[in-house]
This record gives sequence, structure tokens and C-alpha cells, in this order.
Amino acid sequence: MEFTSDESGELVGRVKGGDQQALAELYSRHRPRLWRMVHFRLDPRLRGRVDADDILQEGYLAAVERVQHFKDDSSTSFFVWLRLVLSQTLIDVHRRHLGTQMRDAAREISIHGHRSPQATSVSLAARLLGQFTSPSGAAIRDEMARQLEQAIDAMNPLDREVLALRHFEELTNSEVAEVLEIQPKAASIRYVRAIKRLKEILSQLPDFTTSEDHGG
Repeated sequence: MEFTSDESGELVGRVKGGDQQALAELYSRHRPRLWRMVHFRLDPRLRGRVDADDILQEGYLAAVERVQHFKDDSSTSFFVWLRLVLSQTLIDVHRRHLGTQMRDAAREISIHGHRSPQATSVSLAARLLGQFTSPSGAAIRDEMARQLEQAIDAMNPLDREVLALRHFEELTNSEVAEVLEIQPKAASIRYVRAIKRLKEILSQLPDFTTSEDHGG
């Protein structure tokens, strides 16, 4: 559902005034973007066991409980704050279901004191495999995934995170900068660098043919 900045600003103002209905309305409107984050960040081993809608509902309840934190921090945009709450919810889900068995796909990173699910090599490789034409053999495909994971894992962690936020979660450059607490220009430079590195990685995998719309 599209809404103007004026409408959004009015609802945010109502949230700061303690209007829970306004919080519910904004959460509903941001839900597709939040679902995209959950879908990308959820450990593949939990697919089929954990429903994304359940995580979103848990995230909403967490937002209701923590809304005072948003009221107290005027520097954070509402969507970025919601995404942070949902990131923390997702970390809790991973801990509950995976515990000490958490691997790279469920590991979390700390950027400027905030903990969030990592833009992992596993998640990035899995999404890239879905965007590219690769050999049909399962064994060959698994080998391609392994090679992709290793190559992406060697990227600068912050560049990798910028790539995930921009290219897969589809955040704007200014939102990426806010999430990572860096300047928009720095976020843009890192994204260009990450895309260039990704293309270099993919060029070393001759069995992959990119789709025409990749790289945006």
C-alpha cells in the first residue's frame, strides 16, 4: 500500500504520541519490506519449520513493547527502527531453534553497537543461485554454491552487508547509511565496490550465465 510522506509523517507523529493503532498501521504498510528481510536472513535450515509470518507477528509485538525506545530517539527513521526490532527478533528465533549449532547463516554481527543477523555468504550465495542459470545437476550446483559462499565470505564484511541491504533487501542508499551508521556517500561507494567485486567473483564461475537484469 502506497502512502505519501505527509501521511507517513502524521502516523509517525501519532506513534510518538502513544497511538498504538498508528503503530499497527505503519507496521502493516512496511510489512512487505520487513518480510523481504526475514526471507533473506532466515537460516535455510529453518525454512519449513519457522513461518515468516509468525516472525513478523513476533516482531510486531516486540515493537509494541519497545516503542518508547523509538520515541526517545528522534534521529532514527521509523522503518529503520522497525527493521532493527525485527532483526533482534530474528536473532532470538535463530537462538531458540539452533542454539549452539548456529553456523555462519545465523551468526550476528555488531556494527556501532547494534547487533543484527549477518549478511551471510550462505544467504547471498543461495539468492544468487536463484538469479543465475546454472547446471541442473545437484552435485554441480552444490559445488557452485560452495564456491560462491567461499568467495563472498572473503569480501569485506561491511561491503557484503551493503550489498545485501541494497541488492536483496532493496533498501535505499540513505536507509543503508542509516542502518550501518555511515555517510550516504560512503554507503554508495561501498555498494559500487561490492557490485564490482561480485561481478569479478561470478566471472570466475564460467558455468554461470547472468540474467539480463542482474547487477542493478
